[in-house]
Amino acid sequence: MGPHPTVAAIRLAVRRVLNDVLTAARETPGTTDATDHPPLVLAAVSGGADSMALAAALAFEAPRLGVRAGAVTVDHGLQAGSAGRAVEVAERLRALGLDPVDAVGVTVGRQGGPEAAARDARYAALDDTAERRGAAAVLLGHTRDDQAETVLLGLARGSGTRSLSGMAPVNGRYRRPFLLLDRDTVRQGCLAQGISVWEDPHNHDPAYTRSRVRHEALPVLEKSLGKGVVEALARTAQLSRDDADALDQWAADAQGQAAGADGSLDVLRLRTLPPAVRRRVLRRTAIAAGSSPGFLFARHIEEVDRLVTDWHGQKAINLPGGVAALRANGRLFFTPS
Repeated sequence: MGPHPTVAAIRLAVRRVLNDVLTAARETPGTTDATDHPPLVLAAVSGGADSMALAAALAFEAPRLGVRAGAVTVDHGLQAGSAGRAVEVAERLRALGLDPVDAVGVTVGRQGGPEAAARDARYAALDDTAERRGAAAVLLGHTRDDQAETVLLGLARGSGTRSLSGMAPVNGRYRRPFLLLDRDTVRQGCLAQGISVWEDPHNHDPAYTRSRVRHEALPVLEKSLGKGVVEALARTAQLSRDDADALDQWAADAQGQAAGADGSLDVLRLRTLPPAVRRRVLRRTAIAAGSSPGFLFARHIEEVDRLVTDWHGQKAINLPGGVAALRANGRLFFTPS
């Protein structure tokens, strides 16, 4: 008798990602044979249902494919008893057979708000652990529901196509096996395997925007528009990602053609570009000059765009990160403000 259907779906999703990791390891120049030195894959685990299902599937599939499997859990220090909980989660992960397992404590700052600050601290810890352990990949437990929430948040912010594309299945060392699985499937998989999970109270705290989207906005949309909203939003993410990837490539090529040796941009070349491509060129150039990506918003780029499309002798535009955009002699310069 085979595993429960939800468990089978979870394991298949992880198996596909591990096969991709093995293929990438074999194709990377200068790497040793994967059979002699198998790649290490880490699961990022909070102790919740999504990440525990991920860890269990990784522990099951990795030995069968000749992959080393470990895990890392991050203590954000935002709740009483969080350090002890991180130790407990680490013990459960070792009991699954994962090795190495790291419990890492972080200090969460304030920049960008509590959710963004916690996310930045978490990914910094994951990056550091992956580097220290020499991991080929880090698996994240985001589901299709998480993807839908991300798209809805992007819509609410009035963001562009890249923001609407949600979370990438592959982003550098990070891989998300569950983006095609819904949250209920993953949680049923935990129940079927008798995996105990910890429910983060922040997930139900209305002080957090994502929590309000999850427990208030999406249920209202499902009630008003009918079932299928989550699937439609997740599908929007994939379609938007395809479009954004194509536009980003176009912008990269256009930037190379418009840029001079000093990094300034030819205004005449910029004016011939479609707005979507031109604004991407402006954003790329501003970031390369030192502007902060997380604080460089559409309104900033629109102001810079007016230096190209509505020029009437404006002064320099100050951008986040201490960068100024200035038009002079038919060129656009991005310099320290």
